[in-house]
Amino acid sequence: MTNDLRPFQVAVPEEQLRDLRRRLTDTRWPEPATVSDWSQGVPLHDLQALCGYWRAEYDWRATERRLNRWPQYLTDIDGLTIHYFHLPSPSPSAVPMILTHGWPGSFLEFEEVMEQLADSRTFGTTAASADFHLVVPSLPGYGFSGKPTSPGWSVHRIADAWAELMQRLGYTRFIAAGSDWGTSISTSLALHHPDRLLGLHLIPPLVPPLPVDGKTPTQQERAAARELDERSQTESGYSAMHGTRPQTIGYSLLDSPVGLCAWILEKLWNWADHPGNLYEVLSQDQVLDDITLYWLTASGASSARLYWESIAEISAWFTDGSSDKIGVPTGCTVFPREVPRPSRRVAERRFTNIIHWGEPPRGGHFGAWEQPELFVQEAHAVRRALTPHMP
Repeated sequence: MTNDLRPFQVAVPEEQLRDLRRRLTDTRWPEPATVSDWSQGVPLHDLQALCGYWRAEYDWRATERRLNRWPQYLTDIDGLTIHYFHLPSPSPSAVPMILTHGWPGSFLEFEEVMEQLADSRTFGTTAASADFHLVVPSLPGYGFSGKPTSPGWSVHRIADAWAELMQRLGYTRFIAAGSDWGTSISTSLALHHPDRLLGLHLIPPLVPPLPVDGKTPTQQERAAARELDERSQTESGYSAMHGTRPQTIGYSLLDSPVGLCAWILEKLWNWADHPGNLYEVLSQDQVLDDITLYWLTASGASSARLYWESIAEISAWFTDGSSDKIGVPTGCTVFPREVPRPSRRVAERRFTNIIHWGEPPRGGHFGAWEQPELFVQEAHAVRRALTPHMP
């Protein structure tokens, strides 16, 4: 293992795509659910429609061509290969930002955001360059990053790896931003490497929904607590499986593309902010880009293991709370369909230096993917709010 930064391009062998189409053709389907809605999971007709499009019309090669416009690299950190995009800006005022995804997402969550925040010359346009030197890595066990072969790759170890990655790129101080696991990893960077951070952008901050200091909850806080409780009752089965037996579910996710598609589609459908049709905010191609990435990189099991490593600790952050205090300047974005959805006054008990609080009008758990324009506005707002705090 060395510190070299190796250029990378996506190039999936054609045989893997033929195998995917064969498996989709040979699927053994179950009977329909006994209900007509999503309360038992993905309805048969919805999954068959998406998988039919996947088999006959979806074009992974077009996705490869888009991805290969961007500078991508591999480097080895702490015994593991890390894949990342690096989009530096020529602007003298640009600041480094590492942007981290979660599950069941990937760097593809940030595709449109990257195009708007990065140096536009990367994409062959003439618009002005951006405020950020963007670094967008793939989590260990996800995408084109390596798969851990021994336990220990928790959110804290990943945070250490991100600090090392940014050092190798010449960024001694930077903004740490992200959603889902990216929120936890960015928070861990503030806990363990506060001197390396210019600031945080958390989408959202992970704290309990209700105040714990005797204050009367607001109507908004009560509603957020109810939704968190409902999510725990009806939407957390996947997390229990990932957190306790990731290897067991991994066999199905690696062997059946339809099984993988259902496992991910159900979360995209239920966690995104849409009026009853997911494809009004994420197209079929966008959904299948993400699912196909998981399939072609065989990362169904390896991605789930991060839950085994860290979900108990992270769940406690937004249910029981945490006694630590984080003084790093922090920008927060809370999309209206996100769960958990904390209030500012509760978040301020842990994050003592909140310099921006944004509540966009639309968006769910995948805010950057669903509403890239609103996410970009939030990123620029955090950048502006951080300016007085920068050396």
